[in-house]
Amino acid sequence: MPKMKSNRAAAKRFRKTAKGKVRCARPFHSHILTKKSTKRKRNLRKETTVDKGSERQVRRLLPYL
Repeated sequence: MPKMKSNRAAAKRFRKTAKGKVRCARPFHSHILTKKSTKRKRNLRKETTVDKGSERQVRRLLPYL
C-alpha cells in the first residue's frame, strides 16, 4: 500500500501537541488591526487548539499528524 498524501496547505497551518491535540493560529490577526485593542491583538498572537468537530476534518487532511 502506498503512502497517503497529506494536504500541504493544511500541513502548513496545523501542528500536533505532545498530547496529540491539534494546534493552529488564531484568526482575525491579519488586517484591520487599527480598531482592535492592544490586548486583543496580543492575545491573537497565541496559538489555540482546534475544537473537537473541526479536529476530525483536520486529521482527514493530515493522515500522519
